[in-house]
Amino acid sequence: MKQSMRSRQEPRRVSNGVIIAAMLLSLCVLSIVKARYCSTPFVKPDDQLQEQMNSSIRMETDEPATMAAGEQEEDEEEEGSGGGGAEPEVSATPAVVVTAAAAGGGGGKRKPTCRMTSKRSERCEARGDIRVEGNASTIYIGGIDKEWKTKPYARYHDPVAMAVVREFTLKPVTESSPACTRNHSVPAFVFSNGGFSGNLYHDYTDVLVPLFLSTHQFKGQVQFLLSGLKPWWVNKFNLFFRQLTKYDILDIDNDKDVHCFPRIVVGATFHKDMGVDPKRSPGHVSVVDFKRALRRAFGLERVAASRGGATVKGKPRLLIISRKNSRRFLNEREMAQAAAAVGFEVRIAEPDQHTDMSTFAQLVNSADVMIGVHGAGLTNMVFLPRGAVLIQVVPFGGLEWLTTVTFKNPAKDMEVTYMDYNVQLEESSLIDQYPRNHQVLTDPYAVHKQGWDALKTAYLDKQNIKMDMDRFKKTLQEALDKLPPA
Repeated sequence: MKQSMRSRQEPRRVSNGVIIAAMLLSLCVLSIVKARYCSTPFVKPDDQLQEQMNSSIRMETDEPATMAAGEQEEDEEEEGSGGGGAEPEVSATPAVVVTAAAAGGGGGKRKPTCRMTSKRSERCEARGDIRVEGNASTIYIGGIDKEWKTKPYARYHDPVAMAVVREFTLKPVTESSPACTRNHSVPAFVFSNGGFSGNLYHDYTDVLVPLFLSTHQFKGQVQFLLSGLKPWWVNKFNLFFRQLTKYDILDIDNDKDVHCFPRIVVGATFHKDMGVDPKRSPGHVSVVDFKRALRRAFGLERVAASRGGATVKGKPRLLIISRKNSRRFLNEREMAQAAAAVGFEVRIAEPDQHTDMSTFAQLVNSADVMIGVHGAGLTNMVFLPRGAVLIQVVPFGGLEWLTTVTFKNPAKDMEVTYMDYNVQLEESSLIDQYPRNHQVLTDPYAVHKQGWDALKTAYLDKQNIKMDMDRFKKTLQEALDKLPPA
């Protein structure tokens, strides 16, 4: 009987084995097809490597970087929900504000003063007896039960950036706490322009967008306390700050007064690179609202792009973002001639730290198509009119994941049409720097595995681009077709 049963089960086992083998074969075939026809010629980093890379992404430039009270509870729920990936572990329990009911034994709510609002940002908030002794980096808060330290810069996942951000200590108010020397009737908001500020991309993604997200609801009735203040940096964005506050920014690091406020918020909330999640933002604002604030700040009149352009010539304008060191266009003049032949009016501009922001914003706003190699200069897409086309030239080296995070994903939310131009090896200066069988040319993924510094050195610092004119003209024609009709 046992032999008979075994003989009847054996064919079923064989059948199952055949099915499993067929499935494995199918997976192999699919993998081969994907590798052969995938638009990216190199394997995308795995999740662990991706996370490591994302935490190290720093945009390099050619020059070194020298709410109404009734809205509060709703805003806190929106800003604290979901968002931004796993929060980092902390070594201690944050300080809490003990409400009057709790202090009296009435079972009142114990509310955290500080909390991580994303893996990149910490927000501390309190009301009541608030005393800020800026030059001592200390904030005294009535009702908290312990000290807490925080850094008001939205890049907590990056120790290199955070190492140069000033730390503030939150302390309970005691009899020995300093007395107020200046009293304010509006809330205070503490933030920093340390870290990588001074690089345009980091100005926006680490500071300005989180600042807008976190303070627009005050409708100008908020006092900014800026740590690490660089006068030239404040002057550069002062017109934008005036959209958020009616008061002059205080250099809190060097202020000898003890400023007292009815409420304080320390640290801006981060949602995503160059973006805002409307579902989690106070008032459900989006990055389009951020762009609208920029338009008001810099007096940008042009709302939408078109094939007819903004000029009396009736031609769309192409703006070529130039670079003078790494990732330069080696045939920039030829590019301009080709673009003119396609039907564009062409402008070439090279923004840097010394560029007048208002003037450059006007130039970008006049463009219908903007093109540039991956780099901080593309951040100026915030000034492009609705429907404009952004062409990001992706350097050779399997960098699609990087260019997607920094500019491709944000472009859609900004109502900008996005296009990639992926540099082929024959267009890259790397082909003249390495033997044809060198790992940098044959296996960029292996270079990626060596970490951000290796990737940056190989593909960002040493590479320039000589555009293939046939490919370039075809790309321009496609961009022209994507523009809204005149």
